[in-house]
Amino acid sequence: MQETVRKITALRGHVFQFSGDPFCDHPAEALTDWPDGLVVTEDGKITAVGDASELLATLPEDAVIHDHRGKFILPGFVDCHVHYPQTEVIASYGAQLIEWLNTYTFPAEAKFGDIDYARRAADVYLQQSFANGITSASVYCTIHPQSVDALFEQASRYNMRIAAGKVMMDRNAPANLLDTPQTGYDQSKALLEKWHGNGRALYSITPRFAPTSTPEQLEAAGALWKEHPEALLQTHTSENRQELEWVADLYPEHPDYVGVYEHYGLLGEGCVLGHGIYLNDREKELLHETGTSIAHCPTSNTFIGSGLFDVRGAHFTHQPVRVGLATDVGGGSSFSMLTTMRTAYEVAQLQGYSLHPVQAFYLATVGSAKSLYQEDRIGNIKVGLEADFAILDPLSTPLIRHRMAYTNTVIEQLFIQMILGDDRAIAATYVDGKRVYSQAS
Repeated sequence: MQETVRKITALRGHVFQFSGDPFCDHPAEALTDWPDGLVVTEDGKITAVGDASELLATLPEDAVIHDHRGKFILPGFVDCHVHYPQTEVIASYGAQLIEWLNTYTFPAEAKFGDIDYARRAADVYLQQSFANGITSASVYCTIHPQSVDALFEQASRYNMRIAAGKVMMDRNAPANLLDTPQTGYDQSKALLEKWHGNGRALYSITPRFAPTSTPEQLEAAGALWKEHPEALLQTHTSENRQELEWVADLYPEHPDYVGVYEHYGLLGEGCVLGHGIYLNDREKELLHETGTSIAHCPTSNTFIGSGLFDVRGAHFTHQPVRVGLATDVGGGSSFSMLTTMRTAYEVAQLQGYSLHPVQAFYLATVGSAKSLYQEDRIGNIKVGLEADFAILDPLSTPLIRHRMAYTNTVIEQLFIQMILGDDRAIAATYVDGKRVYSQAS
């Protein structure tokens, strides 16, 4: 019998671990760091984390050590709401949500019936994600099954923990982007059975949002989720005031926007609702009771003028809601999770709350993992979790180097990174224990 070869690698550098919840505990006490730390991995899983001086002696002679001393070793960022087909329309001028969809998004998405085109777009999307330290994401594809196959195929090359789904959309969109309740159900079911649990792939049932689905299609989506509760579900809610009025006109029999999803069985653990800016008290209570999550998309919410999400109100209440951080590209303006954290801080400032840097980094890692109910797999650097890491150069630009010379605490250093950092700060990215991006290359 052939002996199995152990593949033990280790990353050495300034290691950060979330040891608590900074929205429940004092933020500084929710973070543990080892200035000269070591993360040991074997076959894509973390097997040890701690001081390098203690762990180095425990490694076998043939262990491979990646030396990142002088760099921050962080959990890989988790982007819990993103549209990969919209990469080509990022930075499009002059429109808010409904006009933006009609002018930019739908024409771009119409191209994804071509599998080769979709594969090229998926590769661009993944490379941009890795260059920004994003190691997992929950992704909207288009109505075309090919767009889903293309993304999962490309992600499988890296054994990436990624969730994705075919958009279901049977009204209020161009004819070439419409399915039907039956085809939406059938195609989604076939894709779910093909991809969910294939490697690290997760399938997410994806009705785009209530205005582009008939009641019959939302009913079909709910039926599919009931048949496959192991899957995830993603859609949008309460992003734009005009959208709220539209939903009220289309679904007058329901009490509110979230109530539409409630009626069709589309709320619960594993459901992520994008944006959630204009939620009433009943909706907030419902999200808490059902375990439904919100994806906070600050760069998108500001760029297309949607509004300001209340991150403080979502956490500091007797009925908190799971919240993750998301780029929402292309409605958002950047793939950088550092830039997204900075905008989240600015949005909170406009509402009288200073988002603590530990809270911001938590939202981009553990928070997003929790929103997807994947915190037992990704989002942190703890024994037993999957080996996904973002390596951050804390001196990536002349301005940051100058500013870092005047810091006194590691908390202050993290804040500087999220305010002044961008993709230039990402020195390397690891997925499944293997380096998938290096700035040096």
